[in-house]
Parts: sequence; structure tokens; C-alpha cells
Amino acid sequence: MKRELIIFAFIVAAGFAVLAPLSNYLEHNRVRLPEQYVDSDLDLQGKKLKGYSLGADGMLADWYWMRSLQYIGDKIVRHGLDKLNIEDLTPLNPRLLYPMLDNATTLDPKLIAAYSYGATILPAIDSEQAIALTEKGIANNPDQWRLYQYLGYIHWRLKNYEKAAEVYEKGATIPGSPPFFRMMAAKMKSDSGSRDTARQMYKQMVAESNDQQTKAVAELRVQQLDSWDEIDAVNAVLREQNAKAGKCPENIKSIFPYLRTVRLPEDRQFQVDRDGRLADPSGVPYVLDTGKCEIHLDYEITKIPNS
Repeated sequence: MKRELIIFAFIVAAGFAVLAPLSNYLEHNRVRLPEQYVDSDLDLQGKKLKGYSLGADGMLADWYWMRSLQYIGDKIVRHGLDKLNIEDLTPLNPRLLYPMLDNATTLDPKLIAAYSYGATILPAIDSEQAIALTEKGIANNPDQWRLYQYLGYIHWRLKNYEKAAEVYEKGATIPGSPPFFRMMAAKMKSDSGSRDTARQMYKQMVAESNDQQTKAVAELRVQQLDSWDEIDAVNAVLREQNAKAGKCPENIKSIFPYLRTVRLPEDRQFQVDRDGRLADPSGVPYVLDTGKCEIHLDYEITKIPNS
């Protein structure tokens, strides 16, 4: 027996001795998969379980819904916020987002939060998927005017202004829909591409959305539009002072007296931080490029998207 234990111990020790170099070899020589294979496909088509999950359809829908949020969140963390363009999320390769949301909304056709999230995020990934999911939401929830708001937004984003106007007009007929709908239907036929129209669009999304992710994206867009107006106004003053003095002002504070006469849209006011520096709508000071004699956002700090 003692001899057998010694032999067994020797075999185990030898196994561990071989295991370490073997693991190192496999780690250094394993096949590196392309980025598009990093995702693991859905283990099952959740929507096929509808009616067979012993009354747990809603729970499964919530699981897919929560997984979709985590899925995009993980993608953004790996990609890096500093490289993120919220107008184009295709570099994240989020190919499973639509299937997840489709599963969630098939299992629970009344899951408005999933439709709202998809209508906000999917346009930056695949516009056709965004339209398909939102139209699916309207078909299953014809009394939900917010879904018309999102569909109108998607078509406006695609510059399909005539279709956007049609969607807003339909939404305006739903009981409880805000006067905003008729106003937007009219704007789609006139100044549909203006910043003012965009600002009203996003402000309405902030005010009416029950989904925090949707609100966060819309708030960033409002801040971005406001910053564009401020940058245009400040740069106009800088050009004027540069022409008069023959050189660019050394700092932004020196043109503050001239900015007091500038009127921003909606009578907004310029804001300054605690140190008296001109700040963007998120509170981060603007940067003056004296070579170009213009200001721009501090992209390394501000949360306002660059595009």
C-alpha cells in the first residue's frame, strides 16, 4: 500500500510539472479570434419559449432586457469613452443588441422600456433595425404616443422629414399626446434640419421619457447643441477682435465684456466655473486655440460628444 501511495504521489507531481509549461505553451500559441467572434451568441431563441415558460415570459423578457443594457455597457467600457461616437456605435460591433431586444419584446410585447432603449441606441447601429423594433412596439401598443415620438425621431435623424411629419401627425391623434406632436409635424415641413428643431426634439425626450438611458443620451445632445451655439457666438467675437487688433486675444476672459451683448437661443446665458473661466454646458472650461483664434470643447474632460 505504501509503495502504491508513493507511485500515485509521483504521478500527481509529474502531472503538475508538465501542466505549467503546457499551459504557457497553449496560452502563447492559441488561435486569436477576430473581434466579430468575441460575442457569444444567444444560447437559445427566447422568443420561441413564449407560451412554454410556465408563466415566466415576463421574467425572461426582463432578463433579455437587462442583458441588453449590460451588453452595451460592457462594450463601451472595453472600447473606451474617449473614443466613443454616440452617432456611430458600429465600431462596438454590437451585433447581439437587436436580437436581445427582439426577444425581450416578443416575450413581453408591453415592455415599453425595451422599445424606448432600442429606438434611442439602435439608430447609431442599424436604422432599419431601429425602425423595425419601434414599429413593432407601435403595433403591440397603439395607445403609447411615446413610441410615435421615437419613430418620428428616427426618421428625422435619417432626414426622412416627410415620413417624420406623417408619424408625428399620427401620434398627435392619440389621446394624451402633447401639443409638441403637432408642432413637430409642422416643423418637419419647414425648418426640420435646424438646431432649434433638434433641441426641442431632445428636450421633449428628456421631459417625457421614463427610461434613464434615453434621458441621458438626450441630455447630452441638448448640451451638445447648446455648446455649438456658444462656440459659434464666441468665435464670432474672437474673429471681430482679431480683425480690429490684428492679433487674437490672449485669453477668453478679455472678451467677456463683448459676450454680454450676445443673445443665445432661448435667452440662455453663458456660464463660468468657480475660477471665472468660460465653461461649456457640462461645466468644463472651453479651450482657446490662439493659433486658429477660436475655442473648442476640452475633449479629454468634457462629457459632451464631439460628433
